[in-house]
Amino acid sequence: MKKTVLAALGAAMLLSSCDTTAPLISIPAENVDQLPLKISELNESQEKSWPAKDITADTIPGMSVEKTYNELIKGTGSSVIVAVIDSGVDIEHEDLDGVIWTNEDEIPGNGIDDDKNGYVDDVHGWNFLGDIVNEQLEKSRIVQKYDAQFKGKTLDQIPASQKELFKTYTEAKKQVETEKEELLQQKMQYDQIVAAVKSAHTAVSQRLGKEDYTAEELQALEATTEMEQRNKAILTQMLNYEDTIPEFLVMINEQLESMAQRLNHNYNLEGDYRAVLGDDPDDIKDTDYGNNNVMGPDPDAATHGTHVAGIIAAERNNGIGMDGVANNVEIMVVRAVPDGDERDKDIALAIRYAVDNGAKVINTSFGKYFASNPEWVYDAIKYAAKKDVLIVNAAGNEGIDLDTGDTVYPNDQLDNETEFADNLISVGALNETYGGKLVASFSNYGKSNVDVFAPGVQIYSTIPGNEYEFLQGTSMASPEVAGVAAMLRSYYPQFSAAQIKKIIMQTGVSTNIQVSAGGDPENVKSFSQLSKSGKMVNMYNAFKMAELSSKN
Repeated sequence: MKKTVLAALGAAMLLSSCDTTAPLISIPAENVDQLPLKISELNESQEKSWPAKDITADTIPGMSVEKTYNELIKGTGSSVIVAVIDSGVDIEHEDLDGVIWTNEDEIPGNGIDDDKNGYVDDVHGWNFLGDIVNEQLEKSRIVQKYDAQFKGKTLDQIPASQKELFKTYTEAKKQVETEKEELLQQKMQYDQIVAAVKSAHTAVSQRLGKEDYTAEELQALEATTEMEQRNKAILTQMLNYEDTIPEFLVMINEQLESMAQRLNHNYNLEGDYRAVLGDDPDDIKDTDYGNNNVMGPDPDAATHGTHVAGIIAAERNNGIGMDGVANNVEIMVVRAVPDGDERDKDIALAIRYAVDNGAKVINTSFGKYFASNPEWVYDAIKYAAKKDVLIVNAAGNEGIDLDTGDTVYPNDQLDNETEFADNLISVGALNETYGGKLVASFSNYGKSNVDVFAPGVQIYSTIPGNEYEFLQGTSMASPEVAGVAAMLRSYYPQFSAAQIKKIIMQTGVSTNIQVSAGGDPENVKSFSQLSKSGKMVNMYNAFKMAELSSKN
């Protein structure tokens, strides 16, 4: 296929919108099928900024952010509040402290709800989790809640009114038991690996007289005994993962710690993590809980939310760290996502809090496959739609086709097919290399359930303590799009949330190249079939369409 020249704007097509009279004018779809595949590895500078690159100029599947600022953005747009519903944000980070939302109607520290919004001293947002850090998975909570009622029973023993609940309990219990056993086995294997590596490393370190030897130095070491050959083989294999064995041990011990955390908390069927809040998690009207500590009690637990916030709005061109996508943004922090599955009540109230306090874009980089009260979240999404607020949502990291029956929450599709709202955009993750591995191996996909794709692999952004780190996931892809949405709402406030969604979906870069879906090299599909739009988000094209539409 021939590459369409973007500058040739061609004939316009009018798109209707039910909530505004402002028309949208389409631009020709940009297709990059004939671009050469990216072969060379990215350099350090490109690695840190690749989401901002332009695919036609750099052969890097970024969103053309730099090009947009250089060529299209003129003047100063209006300020836009973006709510980050997440694990908490380090609001004192050097690259974020200038972009944190402040509630001007609240007097800090006086213990009074000055603005009468129901939240005392919510100066920078609200923490619906209080001092909670760890939490169970939703499936674990379901098993814990209904085990006494259903344990040992069969479906024919259950009243008709409870059969669906019983099926949910049964499936949840099956998954909890299977996943916990698999995790235990994996941890045992890792423990064995650590023991073998430590033993081999001690022996080799003594022979070389140092602990930080390189792979080359290891290969040059003569192995005369069977044990020496074994040690050399073990260490050689591990140096494929890190540059030195001490670095490898740090990495694998971090993974072991994560496994232990998941076993002790996520799959815990005895704990009551909610008790410290003093609310009833099954009562959506019980709203008097939480506090104003939007970072949360543990800085490390705020890593995810801080990273997300930086992607959206880290201060641009300040000479430090990295540049966020958007430059006219105030980050409202709403802490509602623990180290475990979020509660439906917290998410529903978090969305409503963000809407009621002025957010025009909400980023939701979280998700789960069981939900006890999804209707609360659905109602909150509809409320946001009514108030013209766009929600940008991570599609999930299980590498599955969401159209095949697995429902990920939150979503905007009651039956996994028909949308009930037009203000939520679901985002899958792109790899940094244009080619057969364009779609991140972990990213969920689906022609019906995923709307667009955006950069989500090895994303450099802010973490607590004035630090920066590479993280990856659809959790990172979502805020990339939230940043684009915020910029569109800043410079083109006449367009509704639904129209901004249309602009983002319609103006992405399309390609029909064959890619691996779900990380399976045998599951090869056309990229265009993996999302509703079939496109990669492109800020430059979106601004082109918004500008053209604004003049009509």
